[in-house]
Amino acid sequence: MRIPILKLQNYLLISIQVDLDDETAIHFQEDLLNQIYESGARGVVIDLTSVDIIDSFIAKVLGDVVTMSDLMGAKVVLTGIQPAVAMTLIDLGIHMQDVRTALNLEQGLVKLRQDLEGE
Repeated sequence: MRIPILKLQNYLLISIQVDLDDETAIHFQEDLLNQIYESGARGVVIDLTSVDIIDSFIAKVLGDVVTMSDLMGAKVVLTGIQPAVAMTLIDLGIHMQDVRTALNLEQGLVKLRQDLEGE
């Protein structure tokens, strides 16, 4: 299953509405990096509101997506992280202190605009 990636001005918006398995996560990573390259997007918002469960592999892929996107010149904001997902990440020892986050998609877009305008 592929996760849709929408372009809005110079941003890419992703709302993950499916259960993330390893294969879907890898396809998502490849698709997003290709979209950043092809579109020249400067920012990405990944909405995780519908994600209830996360494992160590998916968390690593998300962290890698943030790092790889940054290397390609696109800042990433993760939005909508559910309490259970946040607790699981900490329980797994996965700390994403360098990852920008926001409560929802709207706040994520505001934060992304502020970050990009401050450059």
